[in-house]
Amino acid sequence: MARNSSDDMVAFLGKGTTFKGVITYEGAIRIDGKMEGEIISLGDLVIGESASIDAKISVGSIICGGKINGDLQASKKIHLLSKSTISGSLNTPRLIIDEGVSFNGHCEMKTPSPNIADPS
Repeated sequence: MARNSSDDMVAFLGKGTTFKGVITYEGAIRIDGKMEGEIISLGDLVIGESASIDAKISVGSIICGGKINGDLQASKKIHLLSKSTISGSLNTPRLIIDEGVSFNGHCEMKTPSPNIADPS
């Protein structure tokens, strides 16, 4: 599941760690512990298999292998790995769901508007 190298990660919430509050960041973070609150970024979010998240999430992209209860919005993509359990709404232009995912919720996919060149 390691999409990003450790050099790309700006923060890591390890297994056995609990955080309540709002996380904002640039770059990429990985969560393997418990988190409750809100996650806001234009960057990447990696949710490990041991993670349990109860949050509203609005990021650039999400790779999830754990449990999320809440609404997920990703401006680039959401990738749900086979052991993911999701309860909530998904909003993204690109969605990848591996076999074995448990998803209970609503999904909305809108293709981003293409940039139209100015004719003048």
